[in-house]
Amino acid sequence: MDIATTTARFFLAAVVILITCRLVVMVARRIGQPPVVGEMIAGVLLGPSLLGLLLPGVQDWLLPDAVRPMLYVVSHIGLVAFMFEVGHRFASHKVRGLGRPAGAVSLAGVTAPLLLGAALILLTQGHIDVLKDGVPVGVSALFVGVALAITAFPMLARIISERNLTHTRQGSLSLAAGALDDGVAWILLALTIGLATGDPSRILVTAGGSLLFILVIWFVGRPVLAWFMARPGTAMEHLVLATAVALFAAAWWTDLIGLYSVFGGFCLGSVFPRGELAERVVNSISSVTKVVFLPLFFAYSGLNTSFGLLVTVPLMLLTLGSIAVAVIGKFGACWAAARLTGEDTHTAMRVGVLMNARGLMQLIALNVGLQVGIVTQALFSVLVMVAIVTTMMTAPWLSWLDRRAERRQAKRDMSPAAAG
Repeated sequence: MDIATTTARFFLAAVVILITCRLVVMVARRIGQPPVVGEMIAGVLLGPSLLGLLLPGVQDWLLPDAVRPMLYVVSHIGLVAFMFEVGHRFASHKVRGLGRPAGAVSLAGVTAPLLLGAALILLTQGHIDVLKDGVPVGVSALFVGVALAITAFPMLARIISERNLTHTRQGSLSLAAGALDDGVAWILLALTIGLATGDPSRILVTAGGSLLFILVIWFVGRPVLAWFMARPGTAMEHLVLATAVALFAAAWWTDLIGLYSVFGGFCLGSVFPRGELAERVVNSISSVTKVVFLPLFFAYSGLNTSFGLLVTVPLMLLTLGSIAVAVIGKFGACWAAARLTGEDTHTAMRVGVLMNARGLMQLIALNVGLQVGIVTQALFSVLVMVAIVTTMMTAPWLSWLDRRAERRQAKRDMSPAAAG
């Protein structure tokens, strides 16, 4: 297939992907699910789990092997831009007055699923053929634990905003803990990637390159961007261009040292200037990213997800075990930590539910693992199922808690009247 034909086929695939995602998102919204759930499901439907299963010829024609590298590159441009926004929101969120409970919830919410996920892989080793040949078992176990420890901070913020929980105790605590949670999880993921190479010199390159990168963006990138943003009369297009150049440079360097490009976007966003003008720049970059590029990423993830691999009894049991470990580790640990730091049951339950959602952030981590060769297609599919289930259960679980609270309040209101 020549380059002109491949390009034409890519544009056709993009049309189908964007329309499919929009249709599934509309259905998801009708049943109370956030858009990210619809986009995740749409990506899986276009992959071997449905389209490739029912109409393999159509899938091969629509998404041939020649198109997939283009889909990967274009979708990852969107991913880098998205992680830039996540880093900016992460650094913008203040944790004043919530330091102790937020730190405790975050620590518990990372540690418990990390240990439980790693233990699950170590216990099933040799019984279920799901690990990548040549990758140390400890690295595979650590990667699964990190994947289960991630919280979908962007989706968490969106759910809290949509439910008008921003100024509530559970909303503020969840945002603070989620921000800390994802920061720690991404650091652990970077460590896992470094260990996966098994090459001490490569680990040194990654560690040294990471340290150099952090020093450069903090002492050079941050003041230069702040100066550029403060220049009077600078056109918005020049601000967006300068930001894009810095973003692509950060992505290039972090890929070069073996960290993966999304880390570059996240770190640059965390040091990006604050203020109304900076917010306009971030929104200018993120608006197209969310609508156009992220659905392409979901489609690419869907091409690597085959739920048909999970029909065997061992893999079905591993999937159920992973979901159970993910929920118990994240919800249970966050709920317990919130209660131990003095939060009431109402707040602790909702914090646990909100922190349990993985969403897009886990999907990004899984693609990192697949790209660097840490996970197999089967394990990738198992963990994608965990991401979908834990994300889908968030909205109905919160609604159920709200209805239960309303019924209890109604009974308490009726009690004095009945007594009278």
